[in-house]
Amino acid sequence: MMRQLSLFDITPATDRWQTGNFSADNFGEQTARLNLEQKLIDITVISSDFNRQTVSYQLSKNDCLHRWLKYKEGFSADLVKRLLNEFGTKQGDTILDPFMGSGTTALVCKMQGINSIGFDILPMSKISINAKQSAFDYDVTELKQLISEIENLSVPENCERKAEYITITEGAYPEKTEKEIAFFTDWNRNSHYSDAAKNLITLCILNSLEKVSYTSKDGQFLRWDYRSKKMLEATEYRSKNGKTPLVIRLDKGILPSLKQTLLGELKSVFSDILSIRQHTMYPLESNIQFVESSALFELPKFEDSIINGVITSPPYCNRYDYTRTYALELAYLGITDETIKQLRQDLLSCTVENKPKLEYLKEHYTSLGKQSDFDRILKIAQTNDALNEVNKSLLERSDNGDINNKGVLRMVNSYFTELTFIYAEIFRLCKSGAKVAFVNDNVRYGGEVIPVDFISTELAEQIGFVPVKVYSLKQQKGNSSQQMAKFGRVPLRKSITIWGKF
Repeated sequence: MMRQLSLFDITPATDRWQTGNFSADNFGEQTARLNLEQKLIDITVISSDFNRQTVSYQLSKNDCLHRWLKYKEGFSADLVKRLLNEFGTKQGDTILDPFMGSGTTALVCKMQGINSIGFDILPMSKISINAKQSAFDYDVTELKQLISEIENLSVPENCERKAEYITITEGAYPEKTEKEIAFFTDWNRNSHYSDAAKNLITLCILNSLEKVSYTSKDGQFLRWDYRSKKMLEATEYRSKNGKTPLVIRLDKGILPSLKQTLLGELKSVFSDILSIRQHTMYPLESNIQFVESSALFELPKFEDSIINGVITSPPYCNRYDYTRTYALELAYLGITDETIKQLRQDLLSCTVENKPKLEYLKEHYTSLGKQSDFDRILKIAQTNDALNEVNKSLLERSDNGDINNKGVLRMVNSYFTELTFIYAEIFRLCKSGAKVAFVNDNVRYGGEVIPVDFISTELAEQIGFVPVKVYSLKQQKGNSSQQMAKFGRVPLRKSITIWGKF
């Protein structure tokens, strides 16, 4: 029996929100996807309150505390509050976020006296969460002192040390800025300030890197300013070899100094701290348990029935590579060319470079004495009709020349397979009555629509969850210009899938 929730002001889905045709030009088989849509359309609802700002970082830009780390893939504190309220989460309960990011779920929970468990493999997460959860504990006098000291600091003329690079970030800063980054990093490391204050400065430096660089985050990669060494060398090479000149539109104007940007970040955070303490009650006693690792490998280690709910957003199946998007930040934190390759592989499979993790997962489950669990979960993923149909259609599209990178095929299958293991472990960890919320995007490759929300919901149901609702944005997502030019436009849902363990 499917339970009802009233999370938002909602209306039932209409034909407009049904895909109807999952394969452009009826190229591939789509029966399983059509059947799945008919099965779940009755619990799919459209919300006038649910929008792209709610499920993205946009609202957090103006939200004290949650804006401290510019993490574009996050969702808003407002969404977490709504879900906690609707789920009936109480003080002392425990909420899981297997893809913690900047820590929005954990911090909202902490303010309400709710415990949380979270995982993330990107090192920025730990820095962000430690900084945010200390909002009521900072020594205000100490913060005033360090801001004053930074205002009077200047990089010595004989400074030779420069910021560390990895291959994909080389030349990201003007030479003067390279020295500034190294100087302020060394100053922070050797200063007499508390560990909490030093961590806060590190966070503010991380937030400054993109602003002082020749780069700009843009989905799957970093865009480069035409003045950067990388672009100047590429332009010269193409000119010498008679190649078509690059069209480089990014011009970031006059880049600020690191000192200027760092002070701006620190003063903004300091203002937030004063505002939070003035207008917000001290957080009720609760615990944030953070593990800097992959939930895929850590969740099987936890005991059964310990959580009351889940609020999370996994990486989307959209080819975005966080190790490239956040390359400046990772390089600053000491990630090398070798370690970034491993980090990329450890991420949930969402890029064309990810290799299958099944052998490692099998070894891991076997080492924990859970071989039968591994076999059972894998079988669920391998026998899902809609996923098998997607895999078959993508293979046929690839053979037809409709997909420009065969890594997409491996990525899509691995994405759902790995998420099936996540869903299964979450089900095991959930207490009876727990509710689960996943924010995700549907995608399209080679003219084939992949209903991520519906396939995920069916996989969760096969594991044991009860599907409750699929909340969809009124505003649907478009497709890439290449896809629309070749296959036409098909609106794609962005959804919050809600499941329960009853």
